Amino acid sequence: MRSVSRRLAIAAVAAASLAGSTACMSAEAASGETPAVPVRSLPEIRGEERAVPTTAPNVPPPITREYATKVVVELETVEKVMRLADGVDYTFWTFGGTVPGRFIRVREGDLVEFHLTNSKHSMVPHNIDLHAVTGPGGGAAATLTIPGGESVFTFRAINPGLYVYHCAVSPVPMHIGNGMYGMILVEPAEGLPKVDREFYVMQSEFYAKPGEIGSAHTLDMERGAAEQPTHVVFNGAVGALTGANALEAKVGESIRLFVGNGGPNLVSSFHVIGEIFDNVYGEGGTMISQRNVQTTLIPAGGSAIVEFRAEKAGDLVLVDHSIFRAFNKGALGMIKITGEDNPELYAQLKGLPMAGH
Repeated sequence: MRSVSRRLAIAAVAAASLAGSTACMSAEAASGETPAVPVRSLPEIRGEERAVPTTAPNVPPPITREYATKVVVELETVEKVMRLADGVDYTFWTFGGTVPGRFIRVREGDLVEFHLTNSKHSMVPHNIDLHAVTGPGGGAAATLTIPGGESVFTFRAINPGLYVYHCAVSPVPMHIGNGMYGMILVEPAEGLPKVDREFYVMQSEFYAKPGEIGSAHTLDMERGAAEQPTHVVFNGAVGALTGANALEAKVGESIRLFVGNGGPNLVSSFHVIGEIFDNVYGEGGTMISQRNVQTTLIPAGGSAIVEFRAEKAGDLVLVDHSIFRAFNKGALGMIKITGEDNPELYAQLKGLPMAGH
């Protein structure tokens, strides 16, 4: 009897607590004050368009329309052998046939109709979890797709920002570790400030083990679990942003880098040798969180937007400043800045030339 009374008392306290919470919520709504967490109303959808996702380092052009529309996005998962490093071919699992996957750009409020297909040549099912989605699994719950199949779902892009997407089929580390990630930008309704150049850069690491003679490298799950990568790269391969693949800009131009980290494990200490970030939108949000930043952290499964102006001709070097990853495992990129030099800003007066740090 005493136990029953005790349970009744606990239930009464819980009910009172819930009633109090409801009363607080009602008071917040009735106060007319701006709530701490937004209450969103979905804008009217006008028309329809088809997204044109781009391969890294390219970015789709800024969205100029001033209304929300239906955007149809089509993306195919493809398993293919590509170069990871000189002498190292790897069996990648990809979105769109590239690593990272295609860059998708939509506007805040858009209704996105997402079509995910899985190549008939794939060996396993795939899906997609977009961190920009408010809904079960970020879309993963609706997109489990067998080889040769198609899945379709819709979502409203209600939170502006720069988001990672990735495959979330079990075992998730295997799918991400083989290259299944990319980025989607939900551009604020008012747009982003205009810049001269925008580029897409995504860091990730690989845990490669040799295949049989004559076959490509594959994922070493034991190295992955131990977080001991063989390669740490920008845009899917060693050298993807160096030499003939280097990014280009001119003196005086403003540059925006959309930077992601596919992981699957490591946090990036993203740094550009020879520049300071004038603006950093931390963790891919829509507010400038810091100015005049030397190095910014980008978590696995996260992003950042960095902006700066090219003020000196020469080569800028992109690195993960966990520096062994840059000079020993491949996390190096380059931006070639051309144009009239400015010796008042920087000039070598004496000594031997050197390349960087």
